Amino acid sequence: MRLLTKCLLFLLFLMASISFAGAQSKDDADKSVDVASGSASKEEVEQLRKEVAAQRQTIEELKAMVQQLVQAKAEASNTDGGRVVNATLVQPDPQAAKSEQKAAEKPATPAPTAGWNGEHFFVKAGEFQLQPYGYFQSDFRTYQGDGVPPDTFLIRRARFGFQGNYGKYYDFGILIDGAASNGISLRDLYVTIKPFSEFQVQVGQFKEPFAQEVMTAVTNIDFIERSLASLLYPSAATAFRSPGAMVRGDIAGGVMQYWLGAFNGKGILTNNTTNKPEVIGRVRFYPWKKHKDHMLQGFAFGGAYGYGHTRGLSNEQSFGTTLPDAAFALVPTFTINGPVERWNAEGTWTHGPWAVRAEYDQLMQFRRNVGSEDFGGIGFVTLPAIVGKGGYAQATYLLTGEARPENGTPKVKHPLLGPGENRGWGAWEAAFRYDKLQVKEPGVAIPSQFTPGGVPTFEGHADTFTAGLNWYLNYWVKYQANFGVDRLAQPSTTGQIPQNFFVFLQRLQFRF
Repeated sequence: MRLLTKCLLFLLFLMASISFAGAQSKDDADKSVDVASGSASKEEVEQLRKEVAAQRQTIEELKAMVQQLVQAKAEASNTDGGRVVNATLVQPDPQAAKSEQKAAEKPATPAPTAGWNGEHFFVKAGEFQLQPYGYFQSDFRTYQGDGVPPDTFLIRRARFGFQGNYGKYYDFGILIDGAASNGISLRDLYVTIKPFSEFQVQVGQFKEPFAQEVMTAVTNIDFIERSLASLLYPSAATAFRSPGAMVRGDIAGGVMQYWLGAFNGKGILTNNTTNKPEVIGRVRFYPWKKHKDHMLQGFAFGGAYGYGHTRGLSNEQSFGTTLPDAAFALVPTFTINGPVERWNAEGTWTHGPWAVRAEYDQLMQFRRNVGSEDFGGIGFVTLPAIVGKGGYAQATYLLTGEARPENGTPKVKHPLLGPGENRGWGAWEAAFRYDKLQVKEPGVAIPSQFTPGGVPTFEGHADTFTAGLNWYLNYWVKYQANFGVDRLAQPSTTGQIPQNFFVFLQRLQFRF
């Protein structure tokens, strides 16, 4: 402020000096004219007048400059936290001007936002986005047959979690199941790094990518329970999930997809029991994916192979054969030790309201040096491998004309009691499936003069016919009704006889 005051005093002094000089010049000019008594020329008089006019203009410019300085001073005094105004008449600094321009061009950080993307609620702040999601499934099950479970209401699944991303290179997810038989359990926890669509890395706990049915979200499966073939999948007893790491990618815009992963293979939150992980490799092809509106645009086929190890001393058992609808168990379980091999072949075709799917799976679980742990106690004898073979073929058709996505929920044209203006009776879908499972545990006999021994053979065959009706009240609420006939042709469990089981399942599902 002292600098500003000095500038004002200097300008006022300059104005006074110029005014005094102008007046003195005018007096001198007048005196010169009077003394000369007309002897001065006309040109000299005009020259003096021009000089006086120029001095007056300079005085007016100085007055305007002083007024600007006074106004700047007043604005600086009225501003909270006062900002110093440089009133010195200097040339602008080019570097400072460039810095101010860059600061003005730098985009401001956007404020956090929240909203609805048509399927999930989301919260976004800068590059970070978070989406809460979840679902629950409430069932009622009715059984008919000898030895079946009682009719019951059941909370089949109740899961809640978050998924999101940080920028375009990182995805993450977490999913908790509150209806697990052992209490609240972690289902998914992973992070995915995506430098390219052709090469993506996923680490954590998630589904082992073995078959198309297991890779379909449980909220989007066509029937209330997965097929009999699902009993042959890795970690089938723990929602097909296991800790591990995987690389995957889409080649040529999704014409080819691949997965290659290494997992503990023992289930959720479970350490490995051997030094060898379970390795899963899978490929899937969409030959007509880029042919828009082509009849075979939604056709896909592929296959998978899995290889792992088990340890009998850790009390590892063969795969469970209780049917997904829990009607009965096909064969008992046995101690296993050694390699585990899996094969899969699969195919899907979706077009308009149609969806057709088929799959074949095979599992071999070896039993090396486990004789002493089986019937008869025959010593450390290697027994034949346990073999499971299963598959299914199914078809669905949307009676109300919606398009059937491969792995998703149909966009309901006329939702019932849901958002939207085109109200109606929702979307209706008819479904039919045939699936089959065959399990064989070959026995062995060891003749000995002193300690003969042996292990009996267990073998079972079962197949199922299932008819279903799916009612999509809207995009988030679905009711399903399945009627199934489970045919136990060759039982190998105590107390079971060949018979047919009739199972009626109902489910109300809500997701968000």
